Amino acid sequence: MNELKFITAGQPICNGSNGYESAFDILDKLKLDGMELEFVHGVRMSPANQKLVKEISQNKNMTLTAHGPYYINLNSKEEEKIEASIKRVLDTARMGQELGAFSVTYHAAFYMGMNPDEVYKKVEKSMEQICKTLEEENIDIWVRPETTGKPTQWGDLEEIVKLSKNFKQVLPCVDFSHLHARTNGGYNTYDDFCGIFEFIGNELGTIALENFHAHLAGIEYGPKGEKKHLMLNESDMNYKDLMKAFKKFDIKGALVCESPIMEEDAVLLKEFYNSL
Repeated sequence: MNELKFITAGQPICNGSNGYESAFDILDKLKLDGMELEFVHGVRMSPANQKLVKEISQNKNMTLTAHGPYYINLNSKEEEKIEASIKRVLDTARMGQELGAFSVTYHAAFYMGMNPDEVYKKVEKSMEQICKTLEEENIDIWVRPETTGKPTQWGDLEEIVKLSKNFKQVLPCVDFSHLHARTNGGYNTYDDFCGIFEFIGNELGTIALENFHAHLAGIEYGPKGEKKHLMLNESDMNYKDLMKAFKKFDIKGALVCESPIMEEDAVLLKEFYNSL
């Protein structure tokens, strides 16, 4: 990627049910850079919409990413659920490749009361299978476990960076709101944000900072982590210092806004970033 792209998590809210063509027109008018395709309830898109999304995003030079289904748990106690989860990750990557997406992300696992080291091993085993299949199918797309918003979910920053070191197709998707909520208010200062970029750069190299995939929204949280997304200015999420850290490290890639009215906050983020 040659710069930081500001994109929405799905079609802009103001688009209602008007479809992809209208959605991309709105993004264009708002001077936003693309869209994360939300396959959270299943990897489904009609052939007509696939053709449309691919053509419009290429013609308008829009960046696409994709979010896999919520029903993924690579640490399920039932083997058939692990196999189904692997298929959902693969299907998201296949669809992403077909549409010309830059990157796909998903929530990888729950701890299920198990030792984190054991869970890591199970997730790693599944990732081996996922990466092997992608290689066999010549699917060349970033596949990213996302940092999660609750302590019961596998996926703190260290776990995801550790996993990424072992697979050339895997990098983190850093959800800054999730890190903030997961730690009940941590990860929210300029130094914290710079520390995240330094850690990723040191562990994974500049390729990770030049092909970044991040999520951001306002967030409500408590001792058990994430409760719900909020608008940035209705939350304590320190997005201004985060944008300063993005600028300082010259991060390139896609920043996906997941606020309730995501197009408004995506514009807010982009305008503030460009003012620095």
